[in-house]
Amino acid sequence: MYVFYTPDIQTAAELPEEEAAHAVRVLRLQAGDEVMLTDGKGNFYRAEISTATHKRCLVNILETIPQEPLWNGHLHIAMAPTKNMDRTEWFAEKATEIGFDELTFLNCRFSERKVIKTERIAKILVSAIKQSLKARLPRLNEMTDFNTFIAQPRDGQKFIAHCYEGEKLY
Repeated sequence: MYVFYTPDIQTAAELPEEEAAHAVRVLRLQAGDEVMLTDGKGNFYRAEISTATHKRCLVNILETIPQEPLWNGHLHIAMAPTKNMDRTEWFAEKATEIGFDELTFLNCRFSERKVIKTERIAKILVSAIKQSLKARLPRLNEMTDFNTFIAQPRDGQKFIAHCYEGEKLY
């Protein structure tokens, strides 16, 4: 069964334009076909297509299936984007498939990449939740200065991975 990302499904029983085009033009789904939807907020919806035109795809929700969080707490990953953007995109995809809650890109002292297109990363995150059957879309933040990020108060444990020589304190 196909999974489609519909963030506003609770207010409008219609697939977003890009998802509707994929459903109708590429997959050739028609009225009466069943699909699975996710709102990215923790719910799946089993739905039936009621109207399928080239521009719109309306659905009737048959069942709401809540997905419990896979862990307690809040997992926030902050990383400096690599010089090779493919590696950063691959990381975002694989981390989403495994599962986390929030992603922030950091502008560090030695960063070679000072700007990142979060729109592209957001599309990768959506694709990854659909592929891995996750009902929760991680929050994606804009690029933030390292010192600003570190200064923000946060609850829980904090870890920094680094490659410096010397004794590692645990």
